[in-house]
Amino acid sequence: MARLLQDPSKLHPSEWYTANQMQHASTESQKSRSECMIAESWRLVDEIEKTTQKTQSDVNKKLEQRREEIKFWKQELDNKLEQIVHETEILLTFKNRLERALEGCKEPLVVAQKCLLYRQRRVGIDLVHDEVEQQLLKEVEVLQGIIALLGRTLEQTNEQIRRNRSAKYDLDMDLKDKFTALTIDDYCASLTNDTPHIIYADNAMKLEGNFVRPEDWIDFTNINVEKADKQRNNSLALKALIDGILSQIANDMRKQCEMVNNAFRNRVKEVKVAKHKLETLLAMVMDETASQEKNIAALKKAITDKEAPVKVAQTRLEARNHRPNVELCYDTVHSSLMSEVQEITKNIQRQDALAQAQTELKGLSRRQLSLEEEIKVKENTLYIDEVLCMQMRESVCISNF
Repeated sequence: MARLLQDPSKLHPSEWYTANQMQHASTESQKSRSECMIAESWRLVDEIEKTTQKTQSDVNKKLEQRREEIKFWKQELDNKLEQIVHETEILLTFKNRLERALEGCKEPLVVAQKCLLYRQRRVGIDLVHDEVEQQLLKEVEVLQGIIALLGRTLEQTNEQIRRNRSAKYDLDMDLKDKFTALTIDDYCASLTNDTPHIIYADNAMKLEGNFVRPEDWIDFTNINVEKADKQRNNSLALKALIDGILSQIANDMRKQCEMVNNAFRNRVKEVKVAKHKLETLLAMVMDETASQEKNIAALKKAITDKEAPVKVAQTRLEARNHRPNVELCYDTVHSSLMSEVQEITKNIQRQDALAQAQTELKGLSRRQLSLEEEIKVKENTLYIDEVLCMQMRESVCISNF
């Protein structure tokens, strides 16, 4: 019975007390560690929350800054695009002006060349390298020079339009990309922690090889802007050049056209004066011819009128030569008859004036033919210059291009 009461498996009360204390101490220790862990966890959670919020806030701010930056450059590109489009449209109108100017030079050139061709039909002394021909040749030279200048300027304008369109294309592409980027960043800015359908994207952290640096991004757009500015400035300079050229060529064409017209008017006036003088000379020659013809007729009549007296005198002499013997006397009658015959014969022989008069008449006839031919030459010249050329030149109208 005593053995049962003293069972060796039973612990001492002190051990029980100690074990309870150890359990209490261990539990208190575990609880303390757990409480510390909980506190640390809440601190860490709070810290992470604050860090996450701060980081997300920083990202939101940077995203907003990036959006503003994209908007700024997009606005710059929009402005440059509007400017380059406007300048290109204006340059196209200048191109049309150049084309009209080129077309407007064709008729004056054809007219000038036709005038030179017509004036080759002048004949005789009037086929002369006069002031009209000099001015016409100069007009052809001026017009050909203007056409060449307009052709080069038109090529330059076409090239500038091509460059403007190239700059516009770059601006369009850049604007398109920035619009896409801004749309994406606007979408990103609209996302919150409560936005539905947000997902994990495992590959989002991978940086692909086509990423560029922000500096390169700015440089790329800045190059496009500078290119557009350069082409716009080139367009402005070209417009001023074209304006000056068109104004100058119109003045040069009008000036040279008036020089040619003045030369024509002066030449026509000069030819008319020469023709009038020739007609006056012709009238004078014709009057002189008529007088000479009358003179020849009078000379012939005078010669005819002397035939009867000569015959009478010679008949008398012949009759008196038959007087008989001593009656055949060289008396005063006979000597007078001899003198009369000699005198009349001498006077008849002096009628060589008739031959000279006839020679003069032939000379007057030749002079008349020559004057008539020269008048026809002048009439031909007047028809060419006044009718063919001057009337054709009236159709030439040089206006501002």
